[in-house]
Amino acid sequence: MLEKLFAIKENGTSLRREFVAGLTNFMTISYIIFVQPAMLSLSGMDYGAVMVATCLSSALATFFMAFLTNYPVVLAPGMGLNAYFVFDLCRGSGLPWQEALGIVFIAGMLFFILSFVGVREAIMNALPHSLQNAIAIGIGLFIAFIGLQMSGIVTKDPATFITRGALDAAPVLLSLFGIAVTLTLIARKVRGAILIGILMSTAANLIFGVASFDGIAAAPPSIAPTFFKLQLPNIFAKLELIPIIFVFFAIDMFDSIGTLTAIGYRAELMEEGKLTKARGALLTDAGSTVGGALLGTSTVTCYIESAAGITEGGRTGLTAAVTGVCMLLSLFLYPLVKIVGGGFQIGPSAFLYPIIAPALIVVGGLMLRNVNQIDWEDITESIPAFLTMLMMPLSFSITDGIGFGLISLAFLKLVTGRRKEIHPVIYYFALFFIACYIGDL
Repeated sequence: MLEKLFAIKENGTSLRREFVAGLTNFMTISYIIFVQPAMLSLSGMDYGAVMVATCLSSALATFFMAFLTNYPVVLAPGMGLNAYFVFDLCRGSGLPWQEALGIVFIAGMLFFILSFVGVREAIMNALPHSLQNAIAIGIGLFIAFIGLQMSGIVTKDPATFITRGALDAAPVLLSLFGIAVTLTLIARKVRGAILIGILMSTAANLIFGVASFDGIAAAPPSIAPTFFKLQLPNIFAKLELIPIIFVFFAIDMFDSIGTLTAIGYRAELMEEGKLTKARGALLTDAGSTVGGALLGTSTVTCYIESAAGITEGGRTGLTAAVTGVCMLLSLFLYPLVKIVGGGFQIGPSAFLYPIIAPALIVVGGLMLRNVNQIDWEDITESIPAFLTMLMMPLSFSITDGIGFGLISLAFLKLVTGRRKEIHPVIYYFALFFIACYIGDL
């Protein structure tokens, strides 16, 4: 049956290899089971419900990818967009998490529709290569900055805005331990390094009394607090939400296309430079975002960590299916997930997260790997990229980072007489962001 479903021999692989690859993928991405509920709970969402929504959306999306495309690609709520969801929309703009889920739903539907009609290629080609990479790098810096704050390594200061935290505090020392362990494992190319780092950090926090042990396995919590609780905002009454929807749509689209292309080359799935089942994969990615919003989690997307399973020999959808089964089994590990995502109170309303913070810092750092893809010699490309990367963490807003990048890109191309080098849609979005900023004055 498995041979018929996944054409295992035809793809030059074996059952054992596919199972090992699937388990490797799970070990590599399973940190999201701990990180996602910890992140989204900061917006007021129920911790247990988000954990269930994360596991279910990941499993269902991965199953669809496995059976519709036969690709060894796994999906889960994306890092970066979960930070944008929490800190930009909910805590930054004061948007209720129910409406934030509604925005995710709208962006997913937009991506789904445009995947049918081919508009995605036009939008994909509109952003210059340098700016695409700068957005990914800026999100990495943003995630790392959040992790540094959640660890206590940096803290607020009335004179300089931010400063180094108290490095002798127990949660900070444990965060530094988690960073050191995770980086060591990654440097030594250990599979599942981030997950192992989280588990070792958990053990250290339990030993030193920062976290408390409540068990490992139990029945899954209820998903009712988030299930179908999204609310569709009136975007015609709140025009400022339009660029936010665009950000969700654009980042998900560029991330999924880039990830699928990279995985396609790694797994030898490309034919004449094209992914043969790209439309099915992109529709799965978009549909997963829609489903995730209905269940109660932020944007679900393809994971570049799928390359770990491909390195182990995974070549078919069976690799993805095995990972999906593991995600479902994870539903019964809620007590462990609650320990990992727990905060350490250091004031009336201040919390540190010494177990999760190291994972955020490391994941953010790994997202900077494409910095060499930016054309630093061309000032009209490098300065917009620089402003995009810089403004995301400093303004605590992914939207503002993209806005400053697009405005500066359009301006520099115009004043240097090179306006035809970029797509007209860049000028439209630059004007749109300028209008939004003028409206805030």
